[in-house]
Amino acid sequence: MAYDRGRGRGGRGGGDRDRGDQRLPFGHGGGPGGGRSGSPVSPAPPAAQVTIRAPPASPSPAPSSSAPPPRQQVAPASSSAPSAAALAKEVEKKLFVSETALAPSAAAALAAVAAVQGAPASDAEDAADVDLAPVSKKGLAHPARPGLGTVGKSVMIRANHFLVDVADNNLFHYAVSINPESKSRATNREVLNELIKLHGRTALGGKLPAYDGRKSLYTAGALPFESEEFVVTLVDPEKKEKERAEREYKITIQIAGRTYMYHLHQFLRGRQRDMPQETIQVLDVVLRESPSWNYVTVSRSFFSTTFGHRGDIGEGLECWRGYYQSLRPTQMGLSLNIDISATSFFKPVTVIKLVEEFLNIRDTSRPLSDRDRVKIKKALRGVRIETSHQPDQIRRYKITGITPIPMSQLIFPIDEMGTRQTVVQYFWDKYNYRLKYGSWPCLQAGSDSRPIYLPMEVCKIVEGQRYSKKLNDKQVTNILRATCKRPQEREQSIRDMVLHNKYAEDKFAQKFGIKVTNDLVSVPARVLPPPMLRYHDSGREKTCAPSVGQWNMINKKMINGGTIDNWTCLNFSRMRPEEVRRFCMDLTHICNATGMSVNPRPFVEVKSAAPNHIEKALRDVHRRATQMLAQQGTGNQLQLLIVILPDVSGSYGKIKRVCETEIGIVSQCCLPKHASRPNKQYLENVALKINVKFGGCNMVRERAFVRNGIPFVSEVPTIIFGAEVTHPPPGEDSASSIAAVVASMDWLEITKYRGVVSAQPHRQEITDDLFSINEDPHKGLNANGGMIRLVCDRSEFTPFVIIWFIWRTDMVHLYSRFLFFVFCYMNYVD
Repeated sequence: MAYDRGRGRGGRGGGDRDRGDQRLPFGHGGGPGGGRSGSPVSPAPPAAQVTIRAPPASPSPAPSSSAPPPRQQVAPASSSAPSAAALAKEVEKKLFVSETALAPSAAAALAAVAAVQGAPASDAEDAADVDLAPVSKKGLAHPARPGLGTVGKSVMIRANHFLVDVADNNLFHYAVSINPESKSRATNREVLNELIKLHGRTALGGKLPAYDGRKSLYTAGALPFESEEFVVTLVDPEKKEKERAEREYKITIQIAGRTYMYHLHQFLRGRQRDMPQETIQVLDVVLRESPSWNYVTVSRSFFSTTFGHRGDIGEGLECWRGYYQSLRPTQMGLSLNIDISATSFFKPVTVIKLVEEFLNIRDTSRPLSDRDRVKIKKALRGVRIETSHQPDQIRRYKITGITPIPMSQLIFPIDEMGTRQTVVQYFWDKYNYRLKYGSWPCLQAGSDSRPIYLPMEVCKIVEGQRYSKKLNDKQVTNILRATCKRPQEREQSIRDMVLHNKYAEDKFAQKFGIKVTNDLVSVPARVLPPPMLRYHDSGREKTCAPSVGQWNMINKKMINGGTIDNWTCLNFSRMRPEEVRRFCMDLTHICNATGMSVNPRPFVEVKSAAPNHIEKALRDVHRRATQMLAQQGTGNQLQLLIVILPDVSGSYGKIKRVCETEIGIVSQCCLPKHASRPNKQYLENVALKINVKFGGCNMVRERAFVRNGIPFVSEVPTIIFGAEVTHPPPGEDSASSIAAVVASMDWLEITKYRGVVSAQPHRQEITDDLFSINEDPHKGLNANGGMIRLVCDRSEFTPFVIIWFIWRTDMVHLYSRFLFFVFCYMNYVD
């Protein structure tokens, strides 16, 4: 259950801080092709006939065609109820779909590819006599596309994909073992690069291998051996000058497998069902080899200062530009998907300078507080630094912590006799270096048993280190501002990136016979007409057709307005009291004018409070409202709290946490720059958001009231599920992951959703509490539970069709548990 706090969307705003505009949820402009969304839209083969095996007919009479089939009532589940796996297997048999009918024929698939690539029709005709190979146990036969789109306007668009041609070479896979092992891909590459320098023309037979930095090595053609051991000596890259130490590595290379390009060509021509993922992975590694040497690698992206000006994003960080790259199979053939990207890096400055910016410190003579010291420890742990107090020697270390006391008080032994000195005295005696920041702690490297103390003023951040922790709102805004471009500018940036990489001159691509075009592909697309929206009949305009993704509430009323009797406002900004009262009056007027029923007078007097006492002010408002309601004997509570945020960002999360999870008040946050000068469109957006929070409905699709108006939804009662698991940001090693399930509560409109969240183990992708069976302590029987059950119990209807949207989840595990849920729910096992 996610929401965008910064972008207006769908006429309801986009989160709690409205930007004052209304947009259709069609995306927000990422250049041609939608960034890295995958393969471009292109014609597909005609739909193949799908064969479904239905379960045996029931002896009971069939229901009439006009009514849904009656559900079968079963006895309550006992302690000997079958397991989830057994029930899932039983349901899966009943829903079995013939695998052989799911994939398009070879002729149909080849005809689609030939049509896009401009190949002669004879190629498609030749494929008519070729049968597809059966799907392996590991393969998945995808359903055929039902047909090409006909709705909307047909156009041609350019997508950020570049076609790739590959020679028919035999690719060999070798397993690589390096001893001693290193967790660093950069070190592994250094070791293998030294091996190629020494033995490339001799023992390796002149082959130029592509290496993934871990355990796999790929060559075009076989090496002269099946298994061989090598020994190389490498200078430690973490140390320079006199400190550069040599280290010996033993490398074992042995054959692991062979990959034939034939299978990839057959798959792309529609003659093979199983996608040769290993072959595509090999080619992807080859195309990533040169960038891995030349740029900083972050996941599937590459970054460098050569791609453009590095931008300061605040608190000791800067923004580096780069690009994303991925090889994808498409109906046009192999395609290289490229998009521009940006991420945060540490500035290559002294640690003192970084701490000053990170903590916004002006007086460096004052010692750091314990809170500031913890912040710095979290931010710098694992960061590599180099020292500068010895001009003839530059040493590099990895920070493991920060000392708890200032270095002027930090005493440590300096020899085997047990002589002890402070860090300040030691640097003066040994290096004739007078430290200036004696009240600040030292950085710590090494282990706890043998620590190395490093004064911050003699340390500098090594360039090219990504900041992987969570960015604040200001930093995210600065990165978006640096990377947000119009489609034409984004397209040109992608073209420039491809030309800069010079794929035609890449020695690895040449060795493996890979050619990448320099032009973006053109693909057919359709501009779909926007859905017609329906509002309340009491408004002047009952329907609305959005134009260019935008519409407004002029002459319209919400189709179902909510009711608010008790509300107040709390101001944390520098707005004057009369400005706050005027804003509240204008907002309640717009709410009532657009279809809601809102008391024009606040229940509790509008107050202002200091931004450094947010939690206290929120609890005080709740206490005063509760006391007044108790005196009136109404038994209700404060329904809505309008909050004008502080002028300085960063308080939104705290306000939401206290209001929504601790004191139980629905809140609506507003930025002071908008509340001080509100226009009608902004007030309408806020009113739309408030109405939804109180169970109202702003608008619906007009076709929702037409028989079969929404495909797969309007025919029979349908419930739509969505699920997602959100993980803690990098650097949070123990925080729980949060699983969320949402489901539609109304049919036919599909406008109300209920959500349930559940904490689960750190970074676990599979949802634990999706469905469960627990023993009811009162009945002594098994009772269904879990997140799905909690959502379904609040539904306004009984669904006959379930549509499930899922992202980044173990689909096999989910499928079995979901089938079990369907079986239990449809048969009322309770």
